[in-house]
Amino acid sequence: MDPEVSLREQVRAVLAEALPRGTFDPGLGMVGPVDPEFSAALAEHGWIGMAVPTRYGGRDATAVDRFVVVEELLRWGAPVGHHWIADRQIAPVLLRFGTEEQKMRLLPPICRAELCFCIGMSEPDAGSDLASVRTRAIAVDGGWRVTGTKVWTSNAMSADFMITLCRTGDGARHHGLSRLLIDMRSPGLTITPIRFLDGSTDHFAQVVLDEVFVPTNMVIGEIGSGWAQNTSELAFERSGPDRWISSFLLVEEFMRAEPALAASRDGSRWIGEVVAQYWVLRRLSLAVARSIDAGQEPAAQAALIKEMGTRFEQDVVNTLREMLDRELLCDVSRDRPPPLFERLLRRAVLHSPSYTIRGGTTEVMRSVAAKGLA
Repeated sequence: MDPEVSLREQVRAVLAEALPRGTFDPGLGMVGPVDPEFSAALAEHGWIGMAVPTRYGGRDATAVDRFVVVEELLRWGAPVGHHWIADRQIAPVLLRFGTEEQKMRLLPPICRAELCFCIGMSEPDAGSDLASVRTRAIAVDGGWRVTGTKVWTSNAMSADFMITLCRTGDGARHHGLSRLLIDMRSPGLTITPIRFLDGSTDHFAQVVLDEVFVPTNMVIGEIGSGWAQNTSELAFERSGPDRWISSFLLVEEFMRAEPALAASRDGSRWIGEVVAQYWVLRRLSLAVARSIDAGQEPAAQAALIKEMGTRFEQDVVNTLREMLDRELLCDVSRDRPPPLFERLLRRAVLHSPSYTIRGGTTEVMRSVAAKGLA
């Protein structure tokens, strides 16, 4: 059996045993719930930090191997929130830019799913223009004092560390930026949950930094290299299955919950179109993973996939709402919770506007792709 197919079958078997359908509330893609125990179980199988060298606790696997595992986890709606950022972004960043001390200290616990990370990039009035960040780090004895505000920080309430883009020098917008790893328990750091449209407060947060001390050994790479670091890692962030699979489970549940509508002329034609688009996006995404394994940096291709994938995710949600042609209101008077499909669709309606924003706006992605593929 092909090794990739064998790995896929292993992951499916583990998920079917650990998370049988109907026994848990599935997530939509990478916004799955935070479940440290589940993440630890995945780590025991070697499926977190897979591409990390064995000397740092990983498996020295390929980007394609990780693609296979991630695709199955997200397709199943698994609770990946605890380890997601650490596995997708922090481990590759440390491998490429971290010191040997940072690698030895942080990579083994990442691979054991013992650490949860968040990303401090977005700021008030900055939007997707990361070069305009105003959070500033000032050099002091033994490290840096950081002051500023980060918003829309996912999982800040659960995270142990935040990788933070901040300004450490003056000059042009893209210069003088550095990235620091900040302990989320540091004095002077305040986390305030942001209430989402449905009233929940367990995902986004505002993080205020008031002269938070960060030791020198928690600076990632060279001071002033933050922008270059940020752009070089985006192929990992923008090209994975998470950019087009968030709505996959929604389509599956639609066919289970609305069989007559799904089998109708319009429904069956739409499902055929959706399957074809999933297949195209998957092949493109897999090609980027193979390019990364070949030592290339397919940033433009990754941006193109992100632009196509996140628009497609939104289109799926919008089309389902049009086909159902009914309001999705929470009926608190029900004795039982709404069916899974309705719960997923309501959640998707709330989250889908963020699909084309997280990881870079559609306009930015088109610009990156156009310049890189010209």
